[in-house]
Amino acid sequence: MTIKNYDELTAMEIDTLREIGSIGTGNAATALSSMIGREVRITYPEVRIMGYNEAIEWIGGPEAITAGVLVGISGQLNGIMLSVQPLDFVNLVFGTMFEKSLGDYSELDELGSSALIEIGNIMISTFINALSGLADVKVELTVPSFTVDMQGAILAVPMAEYGGQSDYIMTIGANFMVGGSEVPCRLLLSPDIRSLNYLLRKLGVLDG
Repeated sequence: MTIKNYDELTAMEIDTLREIGSIGTGNAATALSSMIGREVRITYPEVRIMGYNEAIEWIGGPEAITAGVLVGISGQLNGIMLSVQPLDFVNLVFGTMFEKSLGDYSELDELGSSALIEIGNIMISTFINALSGLADVKVELTVPSFTVDMQGAILAVPMAEYGGQSDYIMTIGANFMVGGSEVPCRLLLSPDIRSLNYLLRKLGVLDG
């Protein structure tokens, strides 16, 4: 069978994607640990298939200001992956790397932006590398783009890119724990429908 929309995914297929989310976010936590020089643990990730509006609420609401790193995926899988960086996450990183924190994103300078781009890019890359290794698929990633905007505007990018194919997006959420601090990790993965079918077939959970 061929899936025509995300909401057609079976429980087994979602469980398979959840396992990928667990491995991918674990690798992302390891990459973050290497960057900031501190142990980073991660809670068991929650992988859900959400409508775009629900996903916006899940990451904090459409008007909340946040930073986002966006990477395009091409090759045997096509799509977009977005790393959402709420201020709590930014201050955890900055407190460790630069011994400072931000009151809001208006205080973000060029050095700080570069650090967030690098962290977002590495987290996405390690996640995608885990996925491609598990499914034995070859993918390429674009140069990351970075923005600070309302979350509704940031999520409008995958909506514009793939909204005509599906009203749903895959969300991966967990918490990073560093010392006594716990901050959210929010990743959104939007492969096109052809890629989703191809991925599930490679993973052995979709016939045809």
